Amino acid sequence: MRVLVALLLAGCVVSLPVAAAETPLTREQVRAAAEKVRADPNMPGTKTEKKLRFKERDDEEQEPEHKADSLGWLRDFVRAVAEGARWLIWGLAALALAWLVVRLHRWVRVRAGGTRPGKGPLPSHVGSLDIRPESLPDDIGNAAAGLWQRGQHRPALSLLYRGALSRLVHSHAVPVRAASTEGECVALASTRLSPQAQAFFVRLVEAWQLAAYGGRLPSTAQVLALCGEFDANLPAMQAPAGQDDGLMKGAAA
Repeated sequence: MRVLVALLLAGCVVSLPVAAAETPLTREQVRAAAEKVRADPNMPGTKTEKKLRFKERDDEEQEPEHKADSLGWLRDFVRAVAEGARWLIWGLAALALAWLVVRLHRWVRVRAGGTRPGKGPLPSHVGSLDIRPESLPDDIGNAAAGLWQRGQHRPALSLLYRGALSRLVHSHAVPVRAASTEGECVALASTRLSPQAQAFFVRLVEAWQLAAYGGRLPSTAQVLALCGEFDANLPAMQAPAGQDDGLMKGAAA
């Protein structure tokens, strides 16, 4: 546009008389000539247009891409936690299954042993408890009551539980083993004892577990009742003749 105006101005200057050309043009004359050219309707003017266009896809996706990059570490972290949790669950399930198999195996052994008494030497200990008859007093109930009244509470309960296990094994042919737990002893005794004697043994085991594992002592009335009922519910019986050898082996062990 500026080039066109300059050419027009130059044409106007050339068209002036020679005499006028020799006279230098003033600023007002140049401005007037420019205004005359701008006012010419045949000359194009200045026009401003606005156009609409669709935004490029790259421009639209640029910001979400940056956001995705900034959250990439969080996505990776969540994925890693989920993977670790999955393996943890599988590990816990495997441990639970192994524990169930062991418990089932022990239960089968306990039940099988309850139907086949006298198949092996009698145990001398159950866990760390000595259940040999010669290691126990003749009157277990009165001996335990004396210990309790002298303040020896845990030894009194231990004596009652040891004596009960010894009577179960040596007098009632209950197939208790050296590794049998309290719960297994209760289950085994149920196959050999009368309901009354079984209920007494359950009470005795609960009192023992309360002191041994719970850190609490039963009441004096409960303990003295157990001591007084001991021989009535778990009497010492003479072993059958066929079991004499087994008793001797158990004592020797």
